[in-house]
Amino acid sequence: MWINITSATIYRHAEDKPQDEMNGDFGNGFSVEVCKVWEKTFWEIPAPQTRKVALRLGIVLGNSDGVFPRLLNLVKLGIGGKQGNGNQFVAWIHELDTARCTEWFLNNNENGTFNCTAPEPIQNIYLMRAIRNTYNIPFGFPAPEWLLAIGAFFIGTEPELILKSRWVIPKKLLDAGFNFEFSKAEDAVEALYKNK
Repeated sequence: MWINITSATIYRHAEDKPQDEMNGDFGNGFSVEVCKVWEKTFWEIPAPQTRKVALRLGIVLGNSDGVFPRLLNLVKLGIGGKQGNGNQFVAWIHELDTARCTEWFLNNNENGTFNCTAPEPIQNIYLMRAIRNTYNIPFGFPAPEWLLAIGAFFIGTEPELILKSRWVIPKKLLDAGFNFEFSKAEDAVEALYKNK
């Protein structure tokens, strides 16, 4: 079996409706084009005796590394308010569900492209609020788009990584019977707090 990690960022900026594997619309821009080429190359590689799965992974919430410790640092510094207008959806998944999903594919005869995100995406404003509430920090200054653009410039990245709305649903995983341990971001953040 061959599991290839791709990204839920392949879909367009979506605040109007969720994007799933069958009805989602691809977006435009550098990160989307990278994802398209990555997936196309994966599927074009001949592997007739190998079951192949492409996982369109969302933002993994975990304590060890990645996005969550950085968001938590912003909260602890008092700048953990909404980012941009805060309406953008975050396609996330708890680190435990990421591992469980991989194990599930090993034990089930599935192949194809699957969104690997929690079934309940959350808007940025509510994710940041959940982190503040869990860590007992009552207020966080918001970060307007212009400030995010400056910060992104200095760390050599794109503000799109924060501002793009990824309203992504794992329809195929749910239809195939996968059960998430963490469906709500608030519960995932609470679990991370207890296991820090």
